[in-house]
Amino acid sequence: MGRGRITELTVSDIRFPTSLAHHGSDAMHPDPDYSAAYVVIETDAPDGLKGYGLTFTLGKGTEVVVCAVNALSVHVVNKDLDEIIGNFRGFYRQLTSDGQLRWIGPEKGAVHLATSAILNAVWDLWAKQERKPLWKLLVDMDPKQLLSCIDFRYITDALTEKEAYMILQNGLTGKKEREEHMLKYGYPAYTTSCAWLGYPDQQLKQLCTEALKDGWTRFKVKVGADLQDDIRRCRLVRQMIGPENILALTPLGIGVATGEQCHNRVIFKQLLQAQALSYVQVDSCRLGSVNENLSVLLMAKRFQIPVCPHAGGVGLCELVQHLIIFDYISVSGSLNNRMCEYVDHLHEHFKYPVTIKNASYMPPQAAGYSTEMKEDSARKYQFPQGEVWQKLLSEHKIQLK
Repeated sequence: MGRGRITELTVSDIRFPTSLAHHGSDAMHPDPDYSAAYVVIETDAPDGLKGYGLTFTLGKGTEVVVCAVNALSVHVVNKDLDEIIGNFRGFYRQLTSDGQLRWIGPEKGAVHLATSAILNAVWDLWAKQERKPLWKLLVDMDPKQLLSCIDFRYITDALTEKEAYMILQNGLTGKKEREEHMLKYGYPAYTTSCAWLGYPDQQLKQLCTEALKDGWTRFKVKVGADLQDDIRRCRLVRQMIGPENILALTPLGIGVATGEQCHNRVIFKQLLQAQALSYVQVDSCRLGSVNENLSVLLMAKRFQIPVCPHAGGVGLCELVQHLIIFDYISVSGSLNNRMCEYVDHLHEHFKYPVTIKNASYMPPQAAGYSTEMKEDSARKYQFPQGEVWQKLLSEHKIQLK
């Protein structure tokens, strides 16, 4: 029995009014409403499974990504899923190389965010059909099949397919033991939830105290609005967490971590070649889904730069946990100087939320990419017709974004 033909693709504008409490606020984004272009794909397969994918946004502008998803849907609907998976590299190129849409890309901006949302849904459906969480699907995949999902265009001066194959082959040694380690201990995380820039001092203190009680030992502080206030807030956090815990900012020897807003694998290639970053901060939705993230993980291994992913937002923690667990088991083989961001917001809206234990991500067990929202949440927060937004707009509590 085949995997089915994709019969329908729908996309929704889902927004959570996080700006009301300054969640997610930083120097460049003082009033973010954590949002997502949320894609659902259906097939005619008798199993009735659906694929769910999303890309993260900050409120206004989500409608642009939704339009881009609809524009790209012509390349998806009526496609046979077996054909997509059998030539995943070709399908990726088809989405990113549309002769007219690529003019407003290519492989960056709203069109690339839309590509990510669609491909995330495809990966979710594939993993569900295999009855595996995505990280396990990747870990169990034959190296040649995995590499066939990657577009190596424009990066062969940094990583060839042959070199990538050797990395994966070398990663087979100790792979079973690393998987067992993940299942037992999880992947180490750090928290950003305590020190958003818009939080007052008292809230910052309270959240640090609660985080310490919950076992957190690694903390991130948002800075950049005012230097003297940054120094004061960092000093305050250090006083709260004590000298034995890790504050992700030190006066000496600090490394550059970037990638949260890197458009594509080419930008990462250039940064790695220029020795311009100390930590690769991949994002599960900014890049072109799993396909492109795989290429960056492999390039990071080639250049011996640790990967410390960006997470938070709407569903980013749910998604990126799969990538970083796969990276440890099959690619990097190391936890040295590595950790994954965690933000304690909006997980309750997902059917399979992340599990944090001892300040570590525990490997998901449910089949899929952990991207599926609860139906009630998706309905309530759909913009602008969801009941939450209708109430907020009618009460004039916030401006229409």
